[in-house]
Amino acid sequence: MKTIIAFGASSSTKSINQQFARWASEQMEDVEVRLLDLNDFEMPIYSMDREEASGIPQEAKKFKDLVNQSDGILISFAEHNGSYSAAFKNTFDWMSRLGRPIWSDKLMFLMGTSPGPRGAKGVLSTAETSFPHQGGQVVSSFSLPSFGKNFSSDIGISDSELKNEFEAQLEKFNKAIHETQDQETSATT
Repeated sequence: MKTIIAFGASSSTKSINQQFARWASEQMEDVEVRLLDLNDFEMPIYSMDREEASGIPQEAKKFKDLVNQSDGILISFAEHNGSYSAAFKNTFDWMSRLGRPIWSDKLMFLMGTSPGPRGAKGVLSTAETSFPHQGGQVVSSFSLPSFGKNFSSDIGISDSELKNEFEAQLEKFNKAIHETQDQETSATT
């Protein structure tokens, strides 16, 4: 069975992106989901001086190991001032010190949501542009605007047009994950 890691790129204990990542991962078929919490990977702020003095934190190594052990990655980005949250950026910076490609050529579904009408489109665009250069195979992306208006913990995405768009992107990701399984099975037979 294929394994994906899923997480909201925020350290807030009330993160709507963590809630969205959890819900989205539960919509996938025939995969084992490892839901991560960035709070479990809290590290000192990256600096070259700190790395020289103390080395790379175990949390960064553990995060990179989880990336390496997965078949795919589902991230829902919080947008802080048009960019990544400090918690995600710091985890990413430390993980990048463990070698390239940073995302280990994993299939990715990049999402974002926010309370406002842009749905974290700024940070999502940044990730979509940069992750392929950092070893991420971006298969799907989706932005959910106005989280409080368009999402319910009971039913998920409540707007039918947005739900259809999400389902199409999820299907692309799910299909890509399972196609790699089919290719691996064919290669061994």
